[in-house]
Amino acid sequence: MKKNHLVIMGVLCLFIISCAGASNQQVKTGQGALVGAGVGAVLGQVIGKDTKGTLIGAGIGAAIGGVAGNQIGAYMAKQETALRNVVVESENITVTRTENVLTASFQSNQFFDSNSDVLKAGAYSEMDRVSGVLRDYPQTRIRVEGHTDAQGSEVYNQALSQRRAQSVANALTQRGVDPSRMEVVGYGESQPISSSDAMNRRVNIVITPIQS
Repeated sequence: MKKNHLVIMGVLCLFIISCAGASNQQVKTGQGALVGAGVGAVLGQVIGKDTKGTLIGAGIGAAIGGVAGNQIGAYMAKQETALRNVVVESENITVTRTENVLTASFQSNQFFDSNSDVLKAGAYSEMDRVSGVLRDYPQTRIRVEGHTDAQGSEVYNQALSQRRAQSVANALTQRGVDPSRMEVVGYGESQPISSSDAMNRRVNIVITPIQS
């Protein structure tokens, strides 16, 4: 049994070493492979109760985990391209990606009147564009975030940011985006990104992959 434990540890160490110096995508793949290898190795012991079964299980598990890591990166890359394509002519939406997290940011001045949580008429065409991409890529979770500037009271800004985020979420739901995928959060004035009030007044749609 002790020998078999050493074999399992050796397999896992090889995967950890292989991730050193790799790109972010390769690291993600390696992490998936590492988890898969560990699970596979354990199953190999349970089923085969020998070193050969351990190694076969680790290999199968590594292959499955690695594919899952690659699929997530590719899925989010395709979604990023689709999102950028639909907003390319819009001056009101910016798209950024950090690792496998996509963020579409809407400037509140273009979507809401001052102190209002009612979407302007011009905002609906933007919702049409973005909702289409969200429907086409259902294996993601969506967090709709409201943000304000620091003018007015903190309590008022918190409530306004929540209502604005909810208005955007409602518009997405009306356009066929599953509400069970969405979380609505108001951050008020707590997360400024600029010294400019106009930049701080925004609603973000943050998109993250659902990992199996």
